Amino acid sequence: MSHEKKLCLSTSGLTKVFGFGRNKTVAVDHVDLNLYEGEVVSIVGESGSGKTTLAKILLGLISSTEGEIYFEGKKRNISTHRKRQEYWKNIQAIFQDPFSSYNIFNKIDTVLLDCIRMRGGGNLPRAKKVELMTEACSFVNLKFDELTNKYPFELSGGQMQRLMIARIFLLKPKILFADEPTSMIDACSRATILDELMQLRNETGMTVIFITHDIGLAYYVSDTVYIMESGRFVESGSADEVILSPRNPYTKRLISDVPKIYEEWDLSTV
Repeated sequence: MSHEKKLCLSTSGLTKVFGFGRNKTVAVDHVDLNLYEGEVVSIVGESGSGKTTLAKILLGLISSTEGEIYFEGKKRNISTHRKRQEYWKNIQAIFQDPFSSYNIFNKIDTVLLDCIRMRGGGNLPRAKKVELMTEACSFVNLKFDELTNKYPFELSGGQMQRLMIARIFLLKPKILFADEPTSMIDACSRATILDELMQLRNETGMTVIFITHDIGLAYYVSDTVYIMESGRFVESGSADEVILSPRNPYTKRLISDVPKIYEEWDLSTV
């Protein structure tokens, strides 16, 4: 894939250290990562492996300790508020907890209008804005007429995650980080959310990066899989290579830890 697609985001020696001296924790340890246009990537690891910290650095939410980040072939520069805003037009996220992803004082109309404004549509007529918001909600099987003047906390968890995808539909970023996007919603909504994300990726050609501990999800959706342990990538490759023919002992353990309904569960390692 690297020979067919254009590189959109990459890192070299990316490192994040929290604390000092004996209390120092290396959360991300000299990570090299290449993300290509239209690619679906999963970064898989247990809690504490550093995958969410890595995503936050790439999103520009926290700074790195050392290393470089390149966006569309140029060294990333988000040193000013305006440059960060421009960067965030192209790179967005859906977070694990839909209940803490929204400002509780903003109504749904404001959430969606902010997206339209961010894409340069602030001066559009009100009717056109409503049309865009209605289209975005319809994409995720929500009815804007039933959402207008409501607050996000009045929705179910599944509806809030779908509203997050409606935001992405309006923003149309080049890169989307999905950090455990289905872990806090029921099984029925989970498949719907994944299908909507994949449909959006197919329509817009954006790069999608799943941050997950679910190796089954990674195999199901990904072109490329990275396995992360203690802040480092210990294995990477196509989904088939990594999941069906794992080489690293940590990858093998992650796969063996997935319960199988046709085998007796071994709880001795829990």
